[in-house]
Amino acid sequence: MASQDEQQQQQDPRIPKISSAIRVIPNFPKPGIMFQDITTLLLDTKAFSDTIDLFVERYKGQNISVVAGIEARGFIIGPPIALAIGAKFVPMRKPNKLPGEVISEEYSLEYGKDKMEMHVGAVQAGERALIIDDLVATGGTLSAAIRLLERVGVHIVECACVIELSGLKGREWLGDTPLFVLVNSA
Repeated sequence: MASQDEQQQQQDPRIPKISSAIRVIPNFPKPGIMFQDITTLLLDTKAFSDTIDLFVERYKGQNISVVAGIEARGFIIGPPIALAIGAKFVPMRKPNKLPGEVISEEYSLEYGKDKMEMHVGAVQAGERALIIDDLVATGGTLSAAIRLLERVGVHIVECACVIELSGLKGREWLGDTPLFVLVNSA
């Protein structure tokens, strides 16, 4: 049985256009990977606008004070959402990219390990956050972002991504944190 979110997505006529605007590049960055390239979505002004609008419609009025965008494509999607819902944008970056004092969290990728960092003081305990990225695959980056924000007392309202690679079961690593996606890909 489809969830309420899935039923709503199937009924929204914008979703097929968004899905068709995403280019799939086989064997990138290594053999066997089917890379979901959103740069073609960004070139399609209608599909990109619809993408932002769908997220804004979902999160407007939910008292979200922080939109945390995961490097690098979360930096493209997150700021317009943050502005539209009246929230601040907080970048979640790879190591040694943020000046000043940071806190970090290590995570596993499909093909290695990495760390995510955030400025100390960027968020306050009790704030309500949306974590945004372009894609969830194994769930490593999203789960690291969740842990990083929860360590400082932030309540995670939801994680949101344009694409979910459902075959990699990344959703399972998010614990009780809800995940909203626009396009499912096997």
